[in-house]
Amino acid sequence: MESHRSCEQTMTYCLKQGGRHVDMAMMGALMDCADMTRVCADMVMRRSPMAMDMAKMCAQAATKCAEACMTMSDDATMKRCADACRACAEACKAMAGARA
Repeated sequence: MESHRSCEQTMTYCLKQGGRHVDMAMMGALMDCADMTRVCADMVMRRSPMAMDMAKMCAQAATKCAEACMTMSDDATMKRCADACRACAEACKAMAGARA
């Protein structure tokens, strides 16, 4: 949920900043990650039998978002989001691997 929150807040930040922050690739990565992390968390909490498959996809979305955010690592907000997404990706990979 930390990654979800971070992506949502970073989207708002990016829209306020404008310019390179609102690049479609950046906004797409943030939106995908925010949605995937929320859905994954919901599925895990309700113990869905598909949760581990979702965790694999969530890890991919979070990794892509972290990479996108790190293209602006000189910006503290973008770096914080990248860090949260990286942590999420690692947790999801570990969770998905637990059932592999």
